[in-house]
Amino acid sequence: MLSGCGGMNLNKYANEKPVLKIEEYFNGPITAWGMVQDRSGNVTRRFTVDMVGTWKGNEGILEEEFIYDDGEKQHRTWKITKLSDGSYEGTAGDIIGKAKGSAVGNAVQWIYVMDLKVKDTYYHVTFDDWMFLMDDKNLINRSYLKKFGITMAELTIFMQKP
Repeated sequence: MLSGCGGMNLNKYANEKPVLKIEEYFNGPITAWGMVQDRSGNVTRRFTVDMVGTWKGNEGILEEEFIYDDGEKQHRTWKITKLSDGSYEGTAGDIIGKAKGSAVGNAVQWIYVMDLKVKDTYYHVTFDDWMFLMDDKNLINRSYLKKFGITMAELTIFMQKP
């Protein structure tokens, strides 16, 4: 279902190691650094994120604290559920409906719609998130932000566990 969005195929990563299990990687503290690029590739924002994840069974909470290069701060709390078929669902205050996630090999794909604030206006933007576990501590997240099916911006985040 998810691999049809954006042309990338999640199943291509089935044999890639190490295996990315959301409930394992996003458990405990994580530090991240990221940037947003516009359609031309220009960096429009940079940020750092401190995250802490906690899991009990198939239920997880991920607290995110963003600090942007312009001084803006943002907090997001994700509530994530691992479903019986191995896929994931997630909710957060600025997410419209539920985020849907699938994990295969070292990759995870999330699809969701965010109520994204840009200056003084909010837009419903579809995120096509791709996460790749590089080793037991480092993960790269690449997101394609789409409006009407057109990629309007890209987001790159490097995450590291202590």
